[in-house]
Amino acid sequence: MIRNVLVANRGEIARRVFRSCRALGIDCVAVYSDADAGAPYVREADAAVHLPGTASADTYLRADLLLDAARAAGADAVHPGYGFLSEDAAFARLVEEAGLTWIGPPSDAISSMASKIEAKRIMANSGVPVLGELDPDKLAEGDLPVLIKASAGGGGRGMRIVRSLGELAGAVESAGSEAASAFGDSTVFCEPFLDSGRHIEVQVLADRHGTVWAVGERECSIQRRHQKVLEESPSPLVERHSGMREQLYDAAKNAAKAIDYVGAGTVEFLADVSGRFFFLEMNTRLQVEHPVTECTTGLDLVSMQLRIAEGLRLPPEPPIHNGHSIEVRLYAEDPAHSWRPQSGMLHRFELDGVLAEFEAPARHGVRLDSGVLSGSEVSVYYDPLLAKVISWAPSRDEAARGLAAALRRARIHGLTTNRDLLVRVLRHPDFLAGETDTGFFDRHGVDTLSAPLADEAAEQVSALAAALADGAVNRASATVLTELPSAWRNVVSQPQRKTYTTAGAEHEVRYRLTRSGLRADNHPDVRLISLAPDRVELAVAGVRRDFAVSRYPGLVCVDSALGSVTLVPEPRFVDPAKLVAPGSLLAPMPGTVVRVAVSTGDSVAEGQTLLWLEAMKMEHAIAAPATGVVGELPVEVGQQVDLGAVLAVLESAGTDEEER
Repeated sequence: MIRNVLVANRGEIARRVFRSCRALGIDCVAVYSDADAGAPYVREADAAVHLPGTASADTYLRADLLLDAARAAGADAVHPGYGFLSEDAAFARLVEEAGLTWIGPPSDAISSMASKIEAKRIMANSGVPVLGELDPDKLAEGDLPVLIKASAGGGGRGMRIVRSLGELAGAVESAGSEAASAFGDSTVFCEPFLDSGRHIEVQVLADRHGTVWAVGERECSIQRRHQKVLEESPSPLVERHSGMREQLYDAAKNAAKAIDYVGAGTVEFLADVSGRFFFLEMNTRLQVEHPVTECTTGLDLVSMQLRIAEGLRLPPEPPIHNGHSIEVRLYAEDPAHSWRPQSGMLHRFELDGVLAEFEAPARHGVRLDSGVLSGSEVSVYYDPLLAKVISWAPSRDEAARGLAAALRRARIHGLTTNRDLLVRVLRHPDFLAGETDTGFFDRHGVDTLSAPLADEAAEQVSALAAALADGAVNRASATVLTELPSAWRNVVSQPQRKTYTTAGAEHEVRYRLTRSGLRADNHPDVRLISLAPDRVELAVAGVRRDFAVSRYPGLVCVDSALGSVTLVPEPRFVDPAKLVAPGSLLAPMPGTVVRVAVSTGDSVAEGQTLLWLEAMKMEHAIAAPATGVVGELPVEVGQQVDLGAVLAVLESAGTDEEER
């Protein structure tokens, strides 16, 4: 029996494994880098071992340090989670050679699926349908579009879509560079790309006695940068095609049997609207989206992993399905600006109505699997996933509606997230109709889908509520004439003024509190009902609305049924130290400069890539905002830059010195 498990991972998945271990009476050991020292999962473990450093290569990817940690903490088993070394056959072998139980498939099974090129060959020989591989050197226009993919790893890294032959060489180089950075292997290959493909995967469980279950399919077609954003079970596409589920299950079980698989794994397929499907890859580990399968089957897949590792014999048939489950990945990122990752302090993270965390709820409702809590620091070193929010309901429509409502009401303060985009997707007519192919974002427009739920009018009235609450703070701190409103004057003078900015606008609030009530410029239809430092109730055009106001250094967050609004108070005086030269191109995130494509004095066109930053395990192209000449280039390859650092200074392309 397993008694003490070291989880060779971090964040949300570490917390998830801990929950199942505790339910089985198993102790848990965490490992943590410098950046994760204060993370919730570290505090929740029975023991924790420090891995010095911050970069993944120095910490979570160091097999020797992980094994040393297991020995030091007395662990007798290792659970790899997902990502990092979870699909590293060499690590699995080292764990077994150290006399520890590996909670995963045999190392040979991992090896056979580690290379996507080799995996496709094995599957083809086993009768599983596959997409043909293309030779990049022999491509013709008729072969386009194609997808360049890293042979090792996954998660959307090392993947590029090519739609013209002129893009091919650059895409191969870029994909290889990103793959080498993420997985230590720059090998890439090429296959046909389906613009309107559907990403369908089958969860499998296999014991050591020859029984293989296909536990259910998931649809994961809504993706950004080839990374999944929303997953659900069962699949709307599979539901439409009679016999498709049975064919998928047979293919998935054949794939598992072909490599003598043991444990939990996922066989991924790409399908078209007609129901044809092709093998993509096999993930020899637990999937990020496993909660939707748990909700619809009642299984605890982590517990199943642990028990299979102990020798559990599966019953002949898996459990039947019940209802519909949808999971969304809540990321610290800005979808409207090329999915730019965010880092910093997450001041507040609260979702009302959560029935369960890290386990399927006992009744229909919302589950939360989160790696963060209020006050968590989101670092630049790892994936920007904050949490997975999962709904389970009798029908797909009910699951979508309940999940959208839970997200809309969530209080997420301090970081830009993809929350509003997720709500709009869940409410979109095409999503509700099951039209969820991999081109969903391209077809409907990320700008439209990521627009704030709070429109301009909601932002304006939220700014008014913030200003009123700020006045209430001043009143609460007064020591004389405490019964008078903030800034009250016996003789009418100027209104109180407060200016806030949001991501897309500036809002100046002008108001007076008089004996007859609130008088707000630009808001003649707003009446003040009640006022406190943290809550303002207003009647807007006769409709009473409640505004919760939270303050943090340099930030005010207002939550209401109109939508959540983040406001930055504008200072009365500008700090000269924060001024930058005109034409400065600032770092949109902390990161490392990995490539520079221009030199000082080069002429560049609007949209031309100047350099690439690596942040949160992805490369981000930094493009020229306008045509001009590179006047200054104060960064070099390998340099770490902070948010807001000057990356380049562009000057006008004119020849006249005064014009520049």
